[in-house]
Amino acid sequence: MLEWKTKRKTMRHYDQLAPVYDIQYAEEQNAKIEAALKNAKPGENELVLDLGCGTGLLFEWVAKSAKLIVGIDISSKILQEAKKRAEQLSNTAILRADADHTPFQNQTFNYVFAVTLLQNMPNPLKTLQEIKRVSNAQSTIIITGLKKKFSQEHFISLLNKSELNIFTLKTNPQLKGYIAICH
Repeated sequence: MLEWKTKRKTMRHYDQLAPVYDIQYAEEQNAKIEAALKNAKPGENELVLDLGCGTGLLFEWVAKSAKLIVGIDISSKILQEAKKRAEQLSNTAILRADADHTPFQNQTFNYVFAVTLLQNMPNPLKTLQEIKRVSNAQSTIIITGLKKKFSQEHFISLLNKSELNIFTLKTNPQLKGYIAICH
Protein backbone atom coordinates (compact mmCIF):
# COMPACT_ATOMS: atom_id res chain seq x y z
CA MET A 1 0.00 0.00 0.00
CA LEU A 2 2.87 2.38 0.79
CA GLU A 3 4.26 1.68 -2.69
CA TRP A 4 1.11 2.98 -4.37
CA LYS A 5 0.99 6.01 -2.08
CA THR A 6 4.50 6.91 -3.27
CA LYS A 7 3.58 6.30 -6.90
CA ARG A 8 0.44 8.43 -6.64
CA LYS A 9 2.51 11.25 -5.15
CA THR A 10 4.99 10.98 -8.03
CA MET A 11 2.17 10.85 -10.56
CA ARG A 12 0.58 14.03 -9.15
CA HIS A 13 3.97 15.76 -9.11
CA TYR A 14 4.56 15.05 -12.80
CA ASP A 15 0.95 15.88 -13.69
CA GLN A 16 1.55 19.37 -12.24
CA LEU A 17 5.01 19.68 -13.77
CA ALA A 18 4.01 18.52 -17.27
CA PRO A 19 3.39 21.94 -18.89
CA VAL A 20 6.85 23.23 -17.88
CA TYR A 21 8.84 20.00 -17.71
CA ASP A 22 10.79 20.60 -20.91
CA ILE A 23 11.61 24.19 -19.96
CA GLN A 24 12.93 23.03 -16.61
CA TYR A 25 14.63 19.71 -17.48
CA ALA A 26 15.06 19.23 -21.26
CA GLU A 27 18.67 20.40 -21.33
CA GLU A 28 19.70 18.00 -18.55
CA GLN A 29 17.68 15.10 -19.97
CA ASN A 30 19.06 15.61 -23.46
CA ALA A 31 22.61 15.65 -22.08
CA LYS A 32 21.98 12.27 -20.40
CA ILE A 33 20.48 10.82 -23.58
CA GLU A 34 23.31 12.12 -25.74
CA ALA A 35 25.93 10.69 -23.36
CA ALA A 36 24.20 7.29 -23.33
CA LEU A 37 23.80 7.14 -27.11
CA LYS A 38 27.54 7.59 -27.64
CA ASN A 39 27.90 3.97 -26.48
CA ALA A 40 24.56 2.49 -27.45
CA LYS A 41 22.31 3.43 -30.35
CA PRO A 42 19.34 1.33 -31.52
CA GLY A 43 19.36 -0.03 -35.05
CA GLU A 44 16.56 -0.08 -37.60
CA ASN A 45 15.04 -3.42 -36.54
CA GLU A 46 15.15 -2.76 -32.81
CA LEU A 47 12.24 -2.48 -30.41
CA VAL A 48 12.85 0.27 -27.84
CA LEU A 49 11.11 0.77 -24.50
CA ASP A 50 11.33 4.20 -22.87
CA LEU A 51 10.27 3.46 -19.32
CA GLY A 52 9.21 6.64 -17.52
CA CYS A 53 9.24 8.44 -20.87
CA GLY A 54 8.08 11.78 -19.49
CA THR A 55 7.51 14.23 -22.34
CA GLY A 56 9.15 11.88 -24.86
CA LEU A 57 12.49 13.63 -25.26
CA LEU A 58 14.15 10.31 -26.18
CA PHE A 59 11.79 9.78 -29.13
CA GLU A 60 13.48 12.38 -31.32
CA TRP A 61 16.89 10.89 -30.59
CA VAL A 62 16.08 7.32 -31.65
CA ALA A 63 12.98 7.44 -33.88
CA LYS A 64 14.97 7.55 -37.11
CA SER A 65 17.00 4.49 -36.21
CA ALA A 66 14.56 2.24 -34.30
CA LYS A 67 11.78 0.04 -35.65
CA LEU A 68 9.39 0.95 -32.80
CA ILE A 69 9.61 3.06 -29.65
CA VAL A 70 7.15 2.47 -26.84
CA GLY A 71 6.95 5.20 -24.21
CA ILE A 72 5.45 4.38 -20.83
CA ASP A 73 4.70 6.71 -17.95
CA ILE A 74 2.28 6.78 -15.03
CA SER A 75 1.44 10.49 -15.35
CA SER A 76 -1.41 11.16 -17.76
CA LYS A 77 -0.57 14.85 -18.11
CA ILE A 78 3.07 14.23 -18.97
CA LEU A 79 1.93 11.63 -21.51
CA GLN A 80 -0.18 14.33 -23.18
CA GLU A 81 3.07 16.22 -23.77
CA ALA A 82 4.75 13.04 -25.06
CA LYS A 83 1.86 12.46 -27.48
CA LYS A 84 2.41 15.93 -28.96
CA ARG A 85 6.07 15.08 -29.55
CA ALA A 86 5.19 11.68 -31.04
CA GLU A 87 2.59 12.99 -33.51
CA GLN A 88 5.20 13.38 -36.26
CA LEU A 89 6.76 9.98 -35.56
CA SER A 90 5.02 6.99 -37.13
CA ASN A 91 7.00 4.42 -35.12
CA THR A 92 6.13 5.64 -31.62
CA ALA A 93 3.48 4.33 -29.24
CA ILE A 94 2.51 5.85 -25.89
CA LEU A 95 1.01 3.90 -22.99
CA ARG A 96 0.00 4.82 -19.48
CA ALA A 97 1.34 2.09 -17.23
CA ASP A 98 3.29 1.39 -14.08
CA ALA A 99 7.03 0.79 -14.63
CA ASP A 100 6.92 -2.08 -12.12
CA HIS A 101 4.09 -3.87 -13.95
CA THR A 102 4.44 -3.33 -17.69
CA PRO A 103 1.94 -4.97 -20.06
CA PHE A 104 4.59 -6.76 -22.13
CA GLN A 105 5.64 -10.34 -22.58
CA ASN A 106 9.02 -11.52 -21.35
CA GLN A 107 12.03 -10.67 -23.51
CA THR A 108 10.21 -8.23 -25.82
CA PHE A 109 12.65 -5.32 -26.19
CA ASN A 110 16.13 -4.91 -27.70
CA TYR A 111 16.72 -1.60 -25.90
CA VAL A 112 15.30 -0.32 -22.64
CA PHE A 113 15.87 3.23 -21.46
CA ALA A 114 15.10 4.26 -17.87
CA VAL A 115 16.28 7.85 -17.79
CA THR A 116 15.48 9.67 -14.54
CA LEU A 117 13.13 6.92 -13.40
CA LEU A 118 14.74 4.94 -10.57
CA GLN A 119 14.81 7.77 -8.03
CA ASN A 120 11.02 8.08 -8.37
CA MET A 121 10.33 4.42 -7.72
CA PRO A 122 9.52 3.15 -4.20
CA ASN A 123 11.44 -0.09 -4.81
CA PRO A 124 14.15 0.45 -7.46
CA LEU A 125 15.20 -3.20 -7.34
CA LYS A 126 11.66 -4.26 -8.31
CA THR A 127 11.76 -1.79 -11.21
CA LEU A 128 15.11 -3.16 -12.38
CA GLN A 129 13.73 -6.70 -12.23
CA GLU A 130 10.83 -5.64 -14.46
CA ILE A 131 13.29 -4.02 -16.89
CA LYS A 132 15.25 -7.24 -17.01
CA ARG A 133 12.07 -9.28 -17.55
CA VAL A 134 11.00 -7.34 -20.66
CA SER A 135 14.53 -7.20 -22.13
CA ASN A 136 15.73 -9.95 -24.41
CA ALA A 137 19.03 -11.76 -23.84
CA GLN A 138 20.99 -9.43 -26.16
CA SER A 139 19.34 -6.22 -24.95
CA THR A 140 21.08 -3.00 -24.18
CA ILE A 141 19.68 -1.36 -21.07
CA ILE A 142 20.39 2.29 -20.27
CA ILE A 143 19.62 3.36 -16.72
CA THR A 144 20.35 6.62 -14.95
CA GLY A 145 20.52 7.27 -11.25
CA LEU A 146 20.33 10.71 -9.70
CA LYS A 147 23.44 11.47 -7.62
CA LYS A 148 21.28 13.25 -5.04
CA LYS A 149 19.38 10.00 -4.42
CA PHE A 150 22.05 7.32 -4.99
CA SER A 151 25.69 7.14 -4.14
CA GLN A 152 27.72 5.56 -6.91
CA GLU A 153 28.22 2.47 -4.76
CA HIS A 154 24.49 2.14 -4.05
CA PHE A 155 23.62 2.60 -7.72
CA ILE A 156 26.12 -0.07 -8.81
CA SER A 157 24.91 -2.36 -6.03
CA LEU A 158 21.30 -2.09 -7.24
CA LEU A 159 22.33 -2.95 -10.79
CA ASN A 160 24.40 -5.89 -9.57
CA LYS A 161 21.58 -7.19 -7.34
CA SER A 162 19.26 -7.17 -10.34
CA GLU A 163 21.90 -9.19 -12.22
CA LEU A 164 22.46 -6.56 -14.89
CA ASN A 165 25.96 -6.59 -16.36
CA ILE A 166 27.36 -3.07 -16.43
CA PHE A 167 29.14 -2.48 -19.73
CA THR A 168 29.85 1.23 -19.17
CA LEU A 169 29.27 3.57 -16.23
CA LYS A 170 29.46 7.28 -16.92
CA THR A 171 29.83 9.70 -14.05
CA ASN A 172 30.33 12.95 -15.93
CA PRO A 173 30.58 15.78 -13.35
CA GLN A 174 28.33 18.01 -15.51
CA LEU A 175 25.48 15.51 -15.26
CA LYS A 176 23.41 15.22 -12.10
CA GLY A 177 23.31 11.47 -12.40
CA TYR A 178 25.12 8.28 -13.30
CA ILE A 179 24.51 6.63 -16.65
CA ALA A 180 24.83 2.85 -16.76
CA ILE A 181 24.80 0.93 -20.00
CA CYS A 182 24.07 -2.68 -19.20
CA HIS A 183 23.57 -5.98 -20.94
